[in-house]
Amino acid sequence: MSNLLPLLSWLAFPVYVWQGLAVRRRTPRLLPPEGPVLHTLTGHGEPVRLLVLGDSSAASVGIVDSEKGLAARLAHALNRDTGRPVAWRAAGFNSATSGQLRDHVVPNMAAEPWTHIVLSVGTNDTKNFHSVSRFKKEFGGLLYAVRAKWPRARIVWSPVIDMTRVPALPALLGRILEVRAAAINRMGTRLCLERGALPAARLPVVDPAAGFSHDGFHASVAGYQAWADHLLPLIALDEAGAAASAAMAQSDGERDRGQRQ
Repeated sequence: MSNLLPLLSWLAFPVYVWQGLAVRRRTPRLLPPEGPVLHTLTGHGEPVRLLVLGDSSAASVGIVDSEKGLAARLAHALNRDTGRPVAWRAAGFNSATSGQLRDHVVPNMAAEPWTHIVLSVGTNDTKNFHSVSRFKKEFGGLLYAVRAKWPRARIVWSPVIDMTRVPALPALLGRILEVRAAAINRMGTRLCLERGALPAARLPVVDPAAGFSHDGFHASVAGYQAWADHLLPLIALDEAGAAASAAMAQSDGERDRGQRQ
């Protein structure tokens, strides 16, 4: 039954358009924060080189200081825990989808020796009502492109959060998009496991009032910190731990599927 839900959600497309246009009208379009998008933290030993690539959340839209965003918070945590130097870059773009990153961003990035890459992508594919087959082609191609350009990097994908917990979305629209998000997350997890990337578990949204910015869609300072804390163990894991984490993400996906049957 869960495999039919994304198809059945097309019956709600008029509601999606009607409520989506209203959300777009009343939601302010925020710019990326002030501050650096790349920086190096000093330390001793072999450097960690961290790239956070993706949509507006990769750029830490929703806050005013990039040093409080996802890439910087991950970098500072790695620097604190390992004592190693950490070079980080946030390469995020408003409204970016998997296909746009695959076709226009990755080909134009320098092949710098990133050791760890976090992909924040899938939310715009979800809210743009991209089909699962389209996401499979575009996100799958993105994984291939990233792996080909940075063959030695650990690649971590952060799936789409529970759309029913996003304050900017009316309840019905959130439920419609959650059906799409769950299907995209299942496909994304499968593609990661097939193509040499590590899928994270979904970021739990414990307190939407604290975790989201004033636009009700992007993360707040507290939200980005929670996100970095959530992803940090996957960045720092050894290979055995990485395999265990991937199995856990796959199990989470199967549990979500079972709950919807």
